[in-house]
Amino acid sequence: MLAGGHDHRYSQANAETMTESPLAAARRAPRETWVVVGAVAASQYLNHAYLVLFPPILAVLSGEFAVGLAALGVALGVQGATNTAFQLPFGYLADRYDRTLALGLSSVLGAVGVVLAALAPSYEWLLAAQAVIGVGVAGHHPAHYPLISDATPDDLMGRAYSVYGFGGSLGFATPPVLLASVVAAGYSWRLGVGAIGVVGLLFGLLVTLLFAVGVDDGVTRPNRDLGAGEGADRPVVARVRAYLRGLTASRGVLVLALLALVTSTAGWGFTSYVVVFLQDGYGLSLSRANLALTGSYLVGAVAVFVGGDLADRVSAGPVMLASFAALSALVAVFAVGVVGPLVAVGLVLLIGGVRSVAGPARSKLTDALAPSGATGTSFAVTTVGVMLGNAVAPPAFGYLIETAGREAAFLGVAAVSLLAVGITVGLLTRFGDA
Repeated sequence: MLAGGHDHRYSQANAETMTESPLAAARRAPRETWVVVGAVAASQYLNHAYLVLFPPILAVLSGEFAVGLAALGVALGVQGATNTAFQLPFGYLADRYDRTLALGLSSVLGAVGVVLAALAPSYEWLLAAQAVIGVGVAGHHPAHYPLISDATPDDLMGRAYSVYGFGGSLGFATPPVLLASVVAAGYSWRLGVGAIGVVGLLFGLLVTLLFAVGVDDGVTRPNRDLGAGEGADRPVVARVRAYLRGLTASRGVLVLALLALVTSTAGWGFTSYVVVFLQDGYGLSLSRANLALTGSYLVGAVAVFVGGDLADRVSAGPVMLASFAALSALVAVFAVGVVGPLVAVGLVLLIGGVRSVAGPARSKLTDALAPSGATGTSFAVTTVGVMLGNAVAPPAFGYLIETAGREAAFLGVAAVSLLAVGITVGLLTRFGDA
């Protein structure tokens, strides 16, 4: 049993699994684990694609809507803000009522927002579409993580989260190469964005049907029954207050949310403007800069399996510390511009790998520290940190680029990554490791 006391349906395997190969572990995973993890990984693929639709084409959008980078940073931040605002409502829905409903509703809303963005005739319309995308994306983590947690044996949790992270990394990698190719071929960016939205809408309907009829109720229903203190007969205000009190009771999860805020700020600061930096600072063309960004996500997609395996074989803490420290050092070297364009591309690839290694470890630690019956809410809380970083980083670092320059902004990213090391040390000292 994990430290959080979760009611997983599978017993923890003995210590022999610590030397088990990833392939052997995958072979003994139950069929339902494969179905659930595969489906939510595909959902995360689309979820992450929605998050990075516009960084690869900021220059194109700036010209079409006649706005600067700071204004487009606000548009990116709007998505993060609505995403943040709806995390806890979706967490409440997933933990208290129905995970399938949370997943289906968020999947459809996110896809609708993407289609609206593709049709945007003005900057204001784009802002509204970004808000809808943010609401849709908000429901994924609160639904995804409890589904994985209840469908996966405890000793395979890190590897399951790595498969999930792999889907997310591929999602990040798709828009840069797809949209750059569409624009390079002479077509409008709207064609690529619209295609992603239509595919997402179809998938949302299919995945909702899959979980409604093809997955056991022991996975899709909440682990926590509504008792006397939380029943539907109580006033809504009283239930919300009880819910919020429960959130503040788990100090470890709150610290993890702070850590998520810091690492997300660094990550989104880098991702949002690395294409611009490679173009203006290192002289790469738009297509080559976007190819480098795509490559970083592909390297990250492979590295996430390394992180998941290490999280299961060793523990979460050392993996996280090594990842954050390496990220800070690599971004600092990239920022000061002492290397040539080819080495800069190599640094972008390495950064994509080292930052992905920490993902499964942080997810496993969150699962371990989450109170029993509140897995979805706990991941919603940490995702609030992620989305606050998503909301803050684009306008903040966009402003820094315009006022202090590219180098200062990316050195700021490196400093924020170094702060994550200190927070992780404090977290592990106070609450232990998974």
